[in-house]
Amino acid sequence: MEQVTSNIQIDLNSFINEFKDSLLNSLNASNPPVYSEDDMSFERQSIMEQLKRKPFSEQANVVQAVTKLLLDQNEPAAIINAEMGTGKTMMAIAVAAVLHYEAQYRRNLIISPPHLVYKWRREILETIPGAKVWVLNGSDTLVKLLKLRQELKLGITSTSNVPEFYVLGRVRMRMGYHWKHALKSKPIYQKQNFHESGEVKTKYIKKDCAACPDCYNFCRDDEGELILFSDFVLKEHRTTCVNCGSALWTLIRPSNNSNSSFRDRVKKSMCQIPTIGPVKAESLINKFGDDFLSDLLADNASDFVNLMNEEGEFIFTDRQAIRMEKALAKLEFGFGEGAYQATEFIKRYLPQGFFDLLIVDECHEYKNQGSAQGQAMGVLASQVKKILLLTGTLMGGYADDLFFLLFRVLTSKMIEDGYKPNSRGSLGTAAMEFMRDHGIIKDLYTERHGNSHKTAKGNQISHRTQKAPGFGPKGILRYVLPYTVFLKLKDIGDNILPNYTEEYIDIKMSYEQRSYYDDLSNKLKSELRSALVKRDTTLLGVVLNTLLAWPDCCFRAETVTHPRTRDKLAFVPSVFSGDEGDSFIECSPKEQSLVEHCLAEKTDGRKVLVYATYTGTRDITERLKLILEQAGLKTAILKSNVSPEKREDWILDKVDKDYDIVITNPELVKTGLDLLDFPTIIFLQTGFNVYTLQQAAKRSFRIGQKNDVKVIYLGYENSAQTSCLKLMAKKIAVSQSTSGDMPESGLDILNSDDESIEVALAKQLIAV
Repeated sequence: MEQVTSNIQIDLNSFINEFKDSLLNSLNASNPPVYSEDDMSFERQSIMEQLKRKPFSEQANVVQAVTKLLLDQNEPAAIINAEMGTGKTMMAIAVAAVLHYEAQYRRNLIISPPHLVYKWRREILETIPGAKVWVLNGSDTLVKLLKLRQELKLGITSTSNVPEFYVLGRVRMRMGYHWKHALKSKPIYQKQNFHESGEVKTKYIKKDCAACPDCYNFCRDDEGELILFSDFVLKEHRTTCVNCGSALWTLIRPSNNSNSSFRDRVKKSMCQIPTIGPVKAESLINKFGDDFLSDLLADNASDFVNLMNEEGEFIFTDRQAIRMEKALAKLEFGFGEGAYQATEFIKRYLPQGFFDLLIVDECHEYKNQGSAQGQAMGVLASQVKKILLLTGTLMGGYADDLFFLLFRVLTSKMIEDGYKPNSRGSLGTAAMEFMRDHGIIKDLYTERHGNSHKTAKGNQISHRTQKAPGFGPKGILRYVLPYTVFLKLKDIGDNILPNYTEEYIDIKMSYEQRSYYDDLSNKLKSELRSALVKRDTTLLGVVLNTLLAWPDCCFRAETVTHPRTRDKLAFVPSVFSGDEGDSFIECSPKEQSLVEHCLAEKTDGRKVLVYATYTGTRDITERLKLILEQAGLKTAILKSNVSPEKREDWILDKVDKDYDIVITNPELVKTGLDLLDFPTIIFLQTGFNVYTLQQAAKRSFRIGQKNDVKVIYLGYENSAQTSCLKLMAKKIAVSQSTSGDMPESGLDILNSDDESIEVALAKQLIAV
């Protein structure tokens, strides 16, 4: 009897849609979730109902799931992987409240980006009644930590039943301290004989040796010899006295104004407050004294706003007070002496478990192996009882994006699975094993035919490895799903959010622009091929950056030189005329498309946020501003010289002044800022950072947005820009897969490959 076989081919999406119910039931049976809505704790829900701001139902479910994981399952860490704009800050605060009132977790340490520390403080005070918040982000961080340790030594504990929050800026967290040697110069007199006029004479030579400032004993080297004062001060390491144990070093103030008086520092601090200038500050110091004013600024800024004169009248008008209160909410004044790495202080001088919960905002910023802030976060994670990670983009496409982050918060589990430091304490080998087990590693073998030897032909085979995007299901099941709660904006429902769309637009170059680009591309590719044959990768960055940037910067002449030999590789004249001093600027096709989109959005009453990554040596933002203003659009540029904590106010000021367009680099606004006034976002360039792209694209799609959000990507067709965007689309696809999402990005139309493997951009460029 002839056997009949039937081959039915079905794509993955169709298969999942067809059998999703059966697959889901099977998955839940084999791996039951930690929490479902049927498991809701009414006690925890009642705690959330007592908050000033109550979470939405889906947000409350996230809080329930996290608290069940940390308390009922007794896991060391939990991750909230929530899309940008879902209210991660609000959910983390609610988790802290539940842990406090149910399990007496009183002290919460928050690691925050520096420009968001005051947003955290504001949201905590707006959410938990009576909560106490300390911001550890200023020069007086050490003073506050010392005060905390002193209270602990004296047994002083808070009697109020409210949670305490310590918000630590991540830059301050990793910052070390400045120090200098603290020594005394102690002279000795050495006897020395010398010959003069045939006679032996003696003289005594004075030498200044280093001595301890406390016990005045000489400092000696390992061989017991005295150390000259001039030699000791050249030492690069801190030491202590072997006799009495006193430190032979002291902290110093790092600022250039270390010699300024205390009065000058108070005056300078007051001048940072709106409506107060040098004359007013001097008058206040003369009236109230620098000690009194410094105490007010450091501890009770609201009393400073309400200062009264001898007649009982307020010093500041109502209008001044309103402006000052708004500014003081984001300013911090410290008059302490010196600094000290906050992480080191917590590890050395506060007991293990002093902080109950560590909340790490934007946790993906701590994923790198050798970064100072990543290592500092790992130290803090080892000192607390529980850890809560917050992120909108858990991974950037590669498996090792997660390895070091997981090792820092789930150390026991990673070691249990065999990922241990080697004998030198390095995790490099363990990271590679993690990549091989759960990621994608490409082994590349190159065979070269050499000259024949006397008895045989000699071939050389070289081997190298290259990582590619991808994270296997076993890794997701083992390290992501058991500890992570996912939340998407669309899950919140209840018509809370408007529609969100992304669109990629291919733009044709002008005839002259295309001709110059193809000629430049061919020349540089030829030079790159020749260099790579010789195993010289020096040109790689130059070629990639030039081909990516030139189409957007072709209003300038471009000279490409070899980075090492300085030989000229190519020259291209400017294509589009017009510069800052010209009355009329000729637009490139992409610039013209930008103008048309911005005019259309203005007609609809919508403000536009324009992202441009070329803001340094290839700066295009000033030209874009002139072009948009030439079209009648009121335009502003947000630059890096606006300090992070002032960017939100800067943008609000431009909105109040009715600007139509704001141009900026996506790196400046990628985290924390709620840009609800800009429902349309246009990317002129994206860069290669998946985190930045995904964060920046959702800046205005957040709770509170009333308008439909539109994100547009512009790129020149058949260029390196398109290749770059294809690569980004692949990395986004992998990144979203760890969140259980099939990619729906506007860039996904470029991702036509079935494989989720990154093809290096350089390879694409030199491919025949």
